[in-house]
Amino acid sequence: MAGETVHWNPASDGYRLPTEAEWVLASKGGVDGPRYGALCDIGWTAADGVLAPQPVAQKRANAYGVFDVLGNVWEWCWDRLDPARYGDYRVFKGGGWADPEWSCRVGVRRGNAPDAVVDDVGFRVVRGVVAAESGVDGGQGWSESADRARASLSGPLPVGWTPLP
Repeated sequence: MAGETVHWNPASDGYRLPTEAEWVLASKGGVDGPRYGALCDIGWTAADGVLAPQPVAQKRANAYGVFDVLGNVWEWCWDRLDPARYGDYRVFKGGGWADPEWSCRVGVRRGNAPDAVVDDVGFRVVRGVVAAESGVDGGQGWSESADRARASLSGPLPVGWTPLP
C-alpha cells in the first residue's frame, strides 16, 4: 500500500528478518565453503524435478540444526540489494526449488521490491537485540546510513545503469 514504511529498531528483541550477515552465518552451519554438504542431501533444486516448494525438514539440517537454508525457497533478508541501482529492493539468499545448482550456495544473492510476490521466495525470522540503544543505525552487518551513502552516486552512472526516479 502506498505510504507504508517499515523501520527496524536494532534495540528491540522482537522477531524480524535476518540481516544478510546473520543469514550467511546461520546457513553455513560452522562450515567454510558454498554449502554444508552435497546439495542433493541438503536442498531442493531444479535437479529434483519438483514443481513447487517442499515441506520443511525433508532433507538434512546443517550443524546448527537449521533446515532448508539452501534450495527450496529464496529467503528475504533485511539488507538492501544495491540501493544505488535498485532503491529499496531487499536481498534474497539461498536459492529456490527451480534453480540450478550454481544458484543454491551461500554466496549467491538476488533481490526484489519489498512488496513483490514470487513463488520461490519465502522468509524465516530471527529474534534478538543487535544494538544496545534504539538510536543506533543498524547492526549485524547492515546500516541504513551506509545504504543511503552507497545510493548517492555523483558523476556518470556505470554503463548499463538506469537512474532511479
